[in-house]
Amino acid sequence: MRNLITIAFSIALFVLATSASADSDNKSPEFAVKKLLGEIKQIIQKDSLSDAEIAANKKHSDIALSVLKVPEISQKALGKYWSKHNEEQQKQFQTLLGNLFVHVAFPSSAKFFANLDMVYGKPKSKKNMMMVPLTVVHEKEGEVDIDFRMKQTDAGWQVVDVILDGVSMRNNLRSQFYKILKKNDFKELVRRMEKKLKETVGL
Repeated sequence: MRNLITIAFSIALFVLATSASADSDNKSPEFAVKKLLGEIKQIIQKDSLSDAEIAANKKHSDIALSVLKVPEISQKALGKYWSKHNEEQQKQFQTLLGNLFVHVAFPSSAKFFANLDMVYGKPKSKKNMMMVPLTVVHEKEGEVDIDFRMKQTDAGWQVVDVILDGVSMRNNLRSQFYKILKKNDFKELVRRMEKKLKETVGL
């Protein structure tokens, strides 16, 4: 489930919760998580979409993506290999990762987690981040604990990592990227990421 070929679920640790609802502080980290998951929930999934539905999906996906701190996620996911590539390559990787969130992770999350029961815990501070805990109950997997790691930026609170039952999404992605980069070059990593996108949406 957690390899580059099935990157949908590697990234899909950004799981679906209930739609964003009234929050006592619309600038809180919990509100940002609800905003992310609420937008994902509204993504329409079916074989044929009208122009209006395509536009609506793009709007929801763009808003959801804005809640993720993609530049930091990208840098941490490449780890020691980040500085070994030039600015153009870094931007290329960041764009591809963002597209994988939009076209693979978000729809997969919406589909798989749509009917789960969700319970938010009390946000807590950890170093320079806030942790927003979420518990989901799956009929087959049982109770699963998820922690959203958030950082406050000029754009508001943004997600920098998701911990699913103790497993870091960011570290998991890094492990998969390292396996490829140890045996291949950056072009091969890009090729595999682009292949996944083409298989999913024909990009």
